[in-house]
Amino acid sequence: MNCPTCQAPIPEGARFCPNCGAAAPQPVSVGAYSEPVGESDNPKETMRVGDTSVRVEGELVPVVDIELGPRTGVYFEHHILLWKQPQVRLGFLGLQNAGKRFFAGLQIFISTAQGPGNIAMSREAPGQIVALRIRPGQPPIDVREHQFLVATNGVAYDFYWQTGLANVFFSRSGLFIDRFTATNEEGLLLLHGYGNVFEKQLGPGEQIDVEPGAWLWKDATVRMDTVTVLQSGGGGGLMGALGALVGGASLVMNRFTGPGRLGLQSMTYHEPMAEGAQQAGGQSNIGGVLGSLFNPKQ
Repeated sequence: MNCPTCQAPIPEGARFCPNCGAAAPQPVSVGAYSEPVGESDNPKETMRVGDTSVRVEGELVPVVDIELGPRTGVYFEHHILLWKQPQVRLGFLGLQNAGKRFFAGLQIFISTAQGPGNIAMSREAPGQIVALRIRPGQPPIDVREHQFLVATNGVAYDFYWQTGLANVFFSRSGLFIDRFTATNEEGLLLLHGYGNVFEKQLGPGEQIDVEPGAWLWKDATVRMDTVTVLQSGGGGGLMGALGALVGGASLVMNRFTGPGRLGLQSMTYHEPMAEGAQQAGGQSNIGGVLGSLFNPKQ
């Protein structure tokens, strides 16, 4: 869990942030189970990495406002830029396996910005900003497709193909998962979560089943599998599956197994559908590949 005030990591079980002294969010426990903890607001304090400072402004559709120093650069998805000063130099970061990403509907190039100067970016959707500090030696952070916002250049960006046929065809999380790792210095990674954002700390072997569109990020130590509502113990068997179908819910769920942190979001983007049509969370991996070629909207 990160401090909601200064974004410094808070050790598990701590009641106060060791960096700024703010009260740590406390999970609600039901027996031995601890519920996911909600982010009360966007980060309020200015976050600093090297000679660069980052602020989150606005409420309904938050904006990441960055004051770049001459040494620390950032990279971001090209279509989220809002404004910049003329002296901020833009470039691009090429990614390996560009052909695979193209056919999966992902960006091939990532924009870069080098200061000094001011630059800002935002997604065109209501939500909350998640700010994650990544330090050398820390496990990588996995992020679902199209939810990465911006990162400082001390964070290495990679991606991996989902493993397991069930995950590839039915997880509805995209064909690829983005992975971010600290290099030899601390970095800052910012994500846009749709709706409200929650964080669940999973213990070793602890599991939680999540609607496919609701997971946002996870520690690389957390394993993700795909299960049907029949396999989920609380799915209610065959009647539960029929209830999910009639109620418009997804018939598959993503199962996450600890140890590690899991970020959740309360809202996912869906194309408009006829009333009563079945709603499936996330993005269809099969349809997304073909659909991305004819509908480039993200």
